Amino acid sequence: MATFQRARSEEQREIRRRAILDTTAAMLDEMAVSEVSLNELSRRVGLAKSNVLRYFESREAILLELLDSARTQWTDELIERLPAEIDPDLPFGERGEQFAAVYTRSLEERRVLCDLLSAQAGVLEHNVSPEIAARYKRAAIANVSRLAAVTRAHLPEVGERSEQLCAQAIMVAGAVWTHARPSAAMLAAYEADPSLAALRMDFSFALRDTLATLIAGTYARIAS
Repeated sequence: MATFQRARSEEQREIRRRAILDTTAAMLDEMAVSEVSLNELSRRVGLAKSNVLRYFESREAILLELLDSARTQWTDELIERLPAEIDPDLPFGERGEQFAAVYTRSLEERRVLCDLLSAQAGVLEHNVSPEIAARYKRAAIANVSRLAAVTRAHLPEVGERSEQLCAQAIMVAGAVWTHARPSAAMLAAYEADPSLAALRMDFSFALRDTLATLIAGTYARIAS
């Protein structure tokens, strides 16, 4: 655990902010978003909780910033991967299936991002000021616009609905992640009565299938 002296310059304050973000990111590698607490973060970063709150107004503000960073990195990677994994000569339906598969594989590799996405609307967008909320939402909108542009490049048939499609795809990823990770009590119930697990979701299969259906449905509505 590091112990910091009082920050007296902008450079020192930025070092503190970065330490808080890096420490929280390390905690997310070990535990779920719901288990990250300010008390444990303060202990690990070597600052009193009141001092952590000098740099970020709440636990949720820290996690929103990490979500924005993780989502940007993921989008960069997805934009690079798509051209190599989608065949432009295939019919729309097959390209849609390929798009859903690449999208799903890219998220399978990013557990922390999925966990943050699953907590976004119900947890992370609460307990923050309007200023933090607006800053985060502007970044999220810009990110969706980047995804929409690359989506139009590979699925031009969805046209102006690409931004709506991408926003829905992100929402779906967070929802599927939540449902694919049952609580300990639910797992015990499944073990005691396997019939209760009839609707249990596998993240990869459920997300890929849902995205392919969403893409096909978007196209069908345009064509109708």
